[in-house]
Amino acid sequence: MTFAIVTDTPEFLSDLGDVARIFFGDVTVTGEAEGAQRLYRHTAICEDGDWTDIWRHDGNSETVQSRAEGHPLQVKRLRKRAVKLGLYRLLKRETGLKPPWGALTGIRPTRLLYEGMEAGLSRDEAVERVIEAYDVSPDRARMLGEISQMQEGLLHPAPDEFDLYIGIPFCTTRCSYCSFASGEIGDGRLVEPYVNALLREIALTGEMIRARGLRLRAGYIGGGTPTAIPTQALERVLRAAQREFPGAKEWTVEAGRPDTIDEENLTMLRHCGVDRISVNPQTFHDETLRRIGRAHSAERTVEAFELARALGFDHINMDLIAALPGETADMFAQSVRRAIELSPESVTVHTLAVKRSSRLHESLVVHGDDGQARAFNDTAMQMVQFAREALTQAGWRPYYLYRQKYMAGNGENVGYAKAGKACLYNIGNMEETASVLALGAGAITKWLFDREIQSAARGVDVEAVRFANLQLRIERAPNVRNIEQYIDRVDEMVARKRALILPGGEAV
Repeated sequence: MTFAIVTDTPEFLSDLGDVARIFFGDVTVTGEAEGAQRLYRHTAICEDGDWTDIWRHDGNSETVQSRAEGHPLQVKRLRKRAVKLGLYRLLKRETGLKPPWGALTGIRPTRLLYEGMEAGLSRDEAVERVIEAYDVSPDRARMLGEISQMQEGLLHPAPDEFDLYIGIPFCTTRCSYCSFASGEIGDGRLVEPYVNALLREIALTGEMIRARGLRLRAGYIGGGTPTAIPTQALERVLRAAQREFPGAKEWTVEAGRPDTIDEENLTMLRHCGVDRISVNPQTFHDETLRRIGRAHSAERTVEAFELARALGFDHINMDLIAALPGETADMFAQSVRRAIELSPESVTVHTLAVKRSSRLHESLVVHGDDGQARAFNDTAMQMVQFAREALTQAGWRPYYLYRQKYMAGNGENVGYAKAGKACLYNIGNMEETASVLALGAGAITKWLFDREIQSAARGVDVEAVRFANLQLRIERAPNVRNIEQYIDRVDEMVARKRALILPGGEAV
């Protein structure tokens, strides 16, 4: 379906498209009326900072009145919210749907809760504000409050601390839903040159960090699947990182796929001081694992988990994915119960995001029908709600949350943890309260600055951090995604970081 939005604020067209997709799924959104199957018109009127936004479609209309003043970024932010809210209200009335996240389309809804608290509201008052202002369901809004409680004392690193991400973009097979910058390891010919390039990036960025007098808070090696490469290669990366960035309070390695986990690599990780790993089942149903392209069984997941326990790991995360192809709500509930029986320290419940670059998008969205998509979304919502209730009753609490485009059921990804087992890196990265030095193919460095400090960097993507006080900004330095290009251009990737992290981009 083609969805046309003719608006007085065309700068918000992409954001308005996200609102349309809350109700109509993966629709094509355009700003041109000609040939559209649904046409919505928006008029914006301003008088001395007081705005009236009027939305019309097929004889229906919705009006939102608001005031936008202050810093230009604040004005833009408030305007975008008001414009999106008007379209949301009209679509909600027309469709009769009640999305769990209401009018929110952003990936970090906790921001809105913290805005209220920074403005002087109590936590409970901030929760109510999210419900009333954005039509978020009470259950989801209360979850934001629970997350803020789990994040107390963990949200903000010290001024001289940063977090580290290292990407290992290799997997044994590629999952049908995957859109990450990773590839099948194949004959392994790229592993050694990739590791050598990564070691160079680690060494050169280590010089920058020392020049700035910074220290590492939390380290995280992800992927891909880090344990898909030979143990000796992964150990070289880990020891080099710990040599250049010593003293971390937490080290996580996404062991991830159970078929890549063995006594050799787990023993190495223990000797290197890794204190948190992931053993990710995704599901405990073998037929689903085959369907999505995972090369392991549910039994192998349990074996890998028990081996990690026997070797002394006392902080293990497990990932589950709601709405995997072919799974019923009962099947997902069985996987949740099995994870609870194994009792890892944290369980991350992902809602399947049917991204356009995945094979699953082709089968479900391109060749599927509306009825199939609705049933898929309804089942996803049931699954996520069951996981929330079962895990909280069993003693886990939500500690971070983020959302993605094209998520089944307009859902979310939630990390649940036992008391004292929240992951520092996940909190700092998802809430964007920590500077993250990111190394490897496809990794994106995110650095926090006081807003009044002007960056001398060139070619850096700048995004305002949407805290109420607008005192911070984030600047990003992305690495190329292609593995071979990364190997050839690693010095260029380092130069991008130098321009970002060092004042004036000077050499070290």
